[in-house]
Amino acid sequence: MKGKLIIFSAPSGAGKTTIVHHLLKTFPDKIAFSISATTRPSRGDERHKIDYYFITKEEFLHKVAKHEFVEFEEVYSGTFYGTLNSEIQRIWDQGKTVIFDLDVEGGLRLKKKYGKNALAIFVQPPSLAVLVDRLKNRGTETEQKVTERINKAEKELTYASKFDVILKNNELDLACKEAEDLLLNFMR
Repeated sequence: MKGKLIIFSAPSGAGKTTIVHHLLKTFPDKIAFSISATTRPSRGDERHKIDYYFITKEEFLHKVAKHEFVEFEEVYSGTFYGTLNSEIQRIWDQGKTVIFDLDVEGGLRLKKKYGKNALAIFVQPPSLAVLVDRLKNRGTETEQKVTERINKAEKELTYASKFDVILKNNELDLACKEAEDLLLNFMR
């Protein structure tokens, strides 16, 4: 079965995860979250098989060699993320639309692969300064990791126009409502 996909991408700290969680609570019968695989350690209260499939670099590369990923990338030096083919099929088998929370390049790769069956949404933060504040105030990463994320965010912000929709996250409640409308219109 081939179904639909809704892709939320943005620089780290733009609010995409918060918006995706809102949509999952609002439409649990229509959508399901695609759990990405990663080689990074869990942060805070993240759980294996719920937030991510936390696997070793060796396991990840073995799955790459076996073509088990629909997309993957080394997002930060030595840290891989990817979407397993089996994860998308698992959700389609439930009769639901797959929703993604992905980095910008991964989101664009999925859009290219699935074309009209995918809606690619770029979550735009109010400004780079606000994004920097959000990343620093998280308190979940080292200063070096925050700096890496800021550098990557500057590049990723230039990709916004390549997405189907730019969702401005200046006010979270409004962004969530707009995301609901986008989702419902696409799933018709």
